Amino acid sequence: MASLAIRVQVKRAGHDHGASFELDVALEVPPGITCVLGASGAGKSTLLGAVAGLTRPDAGRIVLGDQTWFDAGKRIDVPVDRRRVAYVFQRLALFPHLNAIHNVTYGMSRTTPRAERHDQAIALLERMNVGHLARRKPRTFSGGEAQRVALARALAMHPRVILLDEPFSALDHELRVQLAGLVRGLVDELGVPMLHVTHSQGEARALADRVVRIERGRITAEGTPAEVLDRP
Repeated sequence: MASLAIRVQVKRAGHDHGASFELDVALEVPPGITCVLGASGAGKSTLLGAVAGLTRPDAGRIVLGDQTWFDAGKRIDVPVDRRRVAYVFQRLALFPHLNAIHNVTYGMSRTTPRAERHDQAIALLERMNVGHLARRKPRTFSGGEAQRVALARALAMHPRVILLDEPFSALDHELRVQLAGLVRGLVDELGVPMLHVTHSQGEARALADRVVRIERGRITAEGTPAEVLDRP
């Protein structure tokens, strides 16, 4: 599968001139899990937003394999819906008025017959061990159940890249371990690049193939979990 190449600069609001950047990074993300560590405001979520197409960089390029998603110099900016990026947030974006099935089918292609979309949604929910929630709405879900439904919805689009922005931080330790194991298996099966933002070094050590540390919008360390986390 293809690697994701990111080289972008995002200016801070109110700094149109000079070199004050909220984000200024060059990063290669191979298939597998790359955990991104850093304090609040370091630029982690800005990085994910740029990859997803939600934040437009001021300079640079984002390329997946041979497909250019963003190139400031060539004025290329592929729309969000054409990038096929699965993005799961800490604060869930499930539609409160839709049940779990309809939340999952929402992002599926409308060229797929409705009955087939329904069956695919049921299969994804069952895979996430929340098939029993199929006809219930998000207000009845626990935190762990909601994250499993959100992961099912993310997978429904057959993503080429997966982005997780601290999705487990509000969960207890046992649930974090369960979901981390689930994510590990999914990424191994799909063979796609995943960027996983977390504050937890323990989570990064257990889950990541590679770890990137960001401080003040710049990469200060990059390598295997041992290379980054055991550094004095």
